[in-house]
Amino acid sequence: MKISTSFLFDRATSQMTVVQGKLAKAQAQMAQGKQVIAPSDAPDQASSITRLKGILAKQASYTQALESTRTRFQAEETALGNVSDGLLRMRELAIQAANDTMGPVERQAIGIEMAGLRDQIVSLANTQDASGAYIFAGSRVREPAFGVGAEGTLVYQGDETTIDVLVGDQRTVKVNRSGSDAFQRVIRLDQQGNAYGVGFFQAINEMVEAVKQSDAAGMQRSISEVSALQDGVALGLAQIGTDMNVLDSQQVVLEETTLRLRSTLSSVEDLDYAEAITQMNKEMLALEAAQSSFAKISQLSLFDYIK
Repeated sequence: MKISTSFLFDRATSQMTVVQGKLAKAQAQMAQGKQVIAPSDAPDQASSITRLKGILAKQASYTQALESTRTRFQAEETALGNVSDGLLRMRELAIQAANDTMGPVERQAIGIEMAGLRDQIVSLANTQDASGAYIFAGSRVREPAFGVGAEGTLVYQGDETTIDVLVGDQRTVKVNRSGSDAFQRVIRLDQQGNAYGVGFFQAINEMVEAVKQSDAAGMQRSISEVSALQDGVALGLAQIGTDMNVLDSQQVVLEETTLRLRSTLSSVEDLDYAEAITQMNKEMLALEAAQSSFAKISQLSLFDYIK
């Protein structure tokens, strides 16, 4: 084998380049706090990191959907809670108006207050969320849940379609609630004893008119019916409470899953600084040794040994 000066220089340069590359990698790892800087450094490890980050992104989307649903449920709960309070006050006024000591003028005054409460309840039934969607309109969220029909009475304009959203790999929740569920009809009997339904707001309108007209029979019927309306709203509030509990339970699952995934990702991706510092010092010593050796070898000549 022929050893020349150029061979020695090339060999030394190659060795120093390798050591410098290892040192640069160690320094980059220290700067970023990551084990893998480029996929080529550790393809299997890089693949695991990418997969774990994808799963974490999906968990984040579930959490976002859950929080959005929770906000909507809170809006529904607030609206129905205020509706319940309004109905309670209307019942108190209806009982007061039905008292025989009340005259037509006093009943007219009570009817005016009841009409104001009715308008407030209509407004609550047409509550919109932050995006402008009507929360009690089913899937027809861009038009008011309740509007004036052809006969001049308030009618439900939404639908019964429910929308499910994913809040977990195998878990969905219903995100919307129809107005017919939240504002249920009352049941009456005709002269033949046959049952038929009367709309929520129709029953309220008739109660207001019965008070204004001093209709004793109408007022007595309304007192009974407003209790049924309250019961329907109470059922809606109970359902919302149940749905909120489901969200709370799913939130715990998502948090535990995310914590476990982040822990796994950290073990695969994050740098062990103690080990990294030791490795970097090792590479620096190797580079210094290579540079020192090259400096001595480059000064040697075969003529130094010829006497």
